[in-house]
Amino acid sequence: MAQTHAKLSEKGLLTPDNCVVTIIDLQPQMLFGVSNFDRQSIINNNLVLAKAAKVFGVPVVLSTVETKSFSGNMWPQIQAVFPKQEPIERSSMNSWDDKNFVSAVERTGRKKIVLSGLWTETCVALPTIQAIHDNYEVYVVEDCCGDVSQLAHDNAMKRVVQAGAKPVTALSVMLEWQRDWALRDTYDAVMDIVKNHCGAYGIGVEYAYTMVHGAPPTKYLEYVIPTAKK
Repeated sequence: MAQTHAKLSEKGLLTPDNCVVTIIDLQPQMLFGVSNFDRQSIINNNLVLAKAAKVFGVPVVLSTVETKSFSGNMWPQIQAVFPKQEPIERSSMNSWDDKNFVSAVERTGRKKIVLSGLWTETCVALPTIQAIHDNYEVYVVEDCCGDVSQLAHDNAMKRVVQAGAKPVTALSVMLEWQRDWALRDTYDAVMDIVKNHCGAYGIGVEYAYTMVHGAPPTKYLEYVIPTAKK
């Protein structure tokens, strides 16, 4: 996590100091039902959001629903970003009905919520609408969300936008937090996320570093084949 970061002007924009990220129900059973977006992309985009939140020191609330009886554990890729943070377990589809979840958001003191979750029509739309009713400003990270059909997702996004939510993407949130490439305290970490998770953009960064600026190629850990457990 970045220990310090520059204070950015707000004027209606997201900054690392004015928002909280909520990551809701990123669990196997919820992803199984998604059919409107590529599911691997949803995992990837949530990693962009999660890692960016850690880089910029933005508070994160993790939550899961019916882990043992139906949905399974939070994806290990996301839990690895926050290894010491236990997701708030719920029985309610609407996390805003859960007092522990709402209390966790309230404790941050932030009134802007950057929200990701599955599925869009329930675990995203319901808390978004009620949080807006309670005077929060909600930014739904659309490419981190998904639903059982394109119609379900589209209708849910229309509903939250009509309620006052702002649709964003994981990359747009990260770049809004960075804002200025001269801010070096987070620059390298942001570029690492871009190179690992942002497809052609990341490959373009690698090309510019090596071919234009003469930097050495990025080095990744050598792939080691897992040994069979006996």
